[in-house]
Amino acid sequence: MYNFEFAKPTTIADAVEALGHEEAQALGGGQTLLPTMKQRLAAPATLVSLNAIPEMIGVCLNDAGEVCIGGATTHAMVVREAAAHYPALAALASHIGDPAVRNRGTIGGSLANNDPSACYPAAALASGATIKTNTRDIAADDYFQGMFETALNDGEIITEVRFPVPQTANYQKFVQPASRFALVGVFVAQFADGVRVAVTGASSDGVFRWTEAEAALSGDFSKSAVDGLSVPSGSMISDLHGSGDYRAHLVKVMTGRAVAAAG
Repeated sequence: MYNFEFAKPTTIADAVEALGHEEAQALGGGQTLLPTMKQRLAAPATLVSLNAIPEMIGVCLNDAGEVCIGGATTHAMVVREAAAHYPALAALASHIGDPAVRNRGTIGGSLANNDPSACYPAAALASGATIKTNTRDIAADDYFQGMFETALNDGEIITEVRFPVPQTANYQKFVQPASRFALVGVFVAQFADGVRVAVTGASSDGVFRWTEAEAALSGDFSKSAVDGLSVPSGSMISDLHGSGDYRAHLVKVMTGRAVAAAG
């Protein structure tokens, strides 16, 4: 590690001001940033912690019936406080990492980092969530822009994530046992106007919607609806944990399991 300044603002306005300084970096739970700094792959001059801003912590239900989660809310808090409103989302959070990760990592940090194998991006995209920042609202369909890429501008902070609640939903994750990340994860959400299916861990382009499965499941919400479908393996990640063909196969398998569990 190396020397750096540390700021711990208590308001969003103060956090935005602190991030305006040269080479300042926002710090959520630090589950990715701190290990990256230890490896000397990142060297911000100032870390701006977002964990002491009360308006960015907690879970509530708004007048539109959306589950609203503050950007600095930990995974463990999502497990506890979202269960009554959005059980599938709470269940997803309960299987992120281990207890230490769940008690430090935050939903805003996860979405800002947009790791291609993270779980929350699949939930946000399948739910049609809105990512609220200190300057604007971003639809999930516009937010995710590729592996580790998002629509966030420099100094922009995720202050809240708003999840429409589907009629039924389920997330199935094929776990990479060493990291607890998803080798392939599929979140299926059924709404009155159709089904959304989001896949994480599989594609070299990051989280994506499987539109063919959405069309099939919107007409017949059953596991058999995806039996005749297949995912092209050309854009799938291929590494020591699994080939592109293997991941493409898992997408179909995990989608079927999610539909069966949701139904």
